[in-house]
Amino acid sequence: MMQERIKQMKNKIENRYVWLNGKIVNLQDAKINVLSPTSQFGANVFEGIRCYWNEEEQQLYAFRLDDHLNRLQNSIKLFKMDCKYTKGDMKNAFIDVIKAEEYKENIAVRQTVFLDGFGSWSSKENVGMFIAPVPKGMPSKEYNSNGLNCCISSWRRISDQNLSPRIKCGANYINSRMAQLEAWDNGYDCAIFMNDIGKISEGPGSCLFIVRDNKLITPSISSSILESITRDTIIKIAEKIGLELEEREVERTELYMCDEAFLCGSAMEITPVFSVDKYLINEGKQGKITKKLHEEYLNIVTGKTGDSKWLTKIY
Repeated sequence: MMQERIKQMKNKIENRYVWLNGKIVNLQDAKINVLSPTSQFGANVFEGIRCYWNEEEQQLYAFRLDDHLNRLQNSIKLFKMDCKYTKGDMKNAFIDVIKAEEYKENIAVRQTVFLDGFGSWSSKENVGMFIAPVPKGMPSKEYNSNGLNCCISSWRRISDQNLSPRIKCGANYINSRMAQLEAWDNGYDCAIFMNDIGKISEGPGSCLFIVRDNKLITPSISSSILESITRDTIIKIAEKIGLELEEREVERTELYMCDEAFLCGSAMEITPVFSVDKYLINEGKQGKITKKLHEEYLNIVTGKTGDSKWLTKIY
């Protein structure tokens, strides 16, 4: 039964539309050169963008689309790609491919700019782009009941002195892969990185917050973390609801001693951490501040607060 459901889901996704280099095509017909720099060296930059369906309004909202596209353009700049696509081109293509499939459900959209052709790892030209929407539920609803049991990884987070975490680049995620596979091999749900000076950094694809004495604390941008849009959203929500906030270096033992902890990102939304290295946090339960932030976040992304500054209507 489970295998059949997985097969049906796979077929459903495989028959969806994607946008590739100016055309909307079936995923089965989307082709990239196997000898291209993106295939051989991970020479691509990307964004993962969430869209949420509001049943009452019969509207699909893209969350902080402009901010994601601004970050994508910064990644293109730092990666030194000769990219012909403007922000307007990227936004129009994003909306067009979603409309083509007539999505009326929560989706995740991967928007990737890549080096195609027969170039090398140092190529700048033959820049392509694909945009791939896929159905996506709200994973944090499941995670919030089960929580995450995390470990401090033996792998250190990449830094601005080597592969900058500010660039959302495919090749950078080898660092995340190694940490996450190590965590799974050792029986944990998720890894947490330290940076190259031994301070807490972030998760493999997520930023970290802790709560101590009703104060929200998160590692600073200089702690080798992605300039996360979800992190920025949570900081602004915290300010709105009157939570005291600190952005600073975080020690490993603070994680063990904190009152609450959670990871956040476009994919996992806001997901509580129940333990780190087998040290229980809040007796292995979701904390009240984490719960409040999660509720506020979901109300914003689904358009239920009436505050539309972060929302782009698809229809």
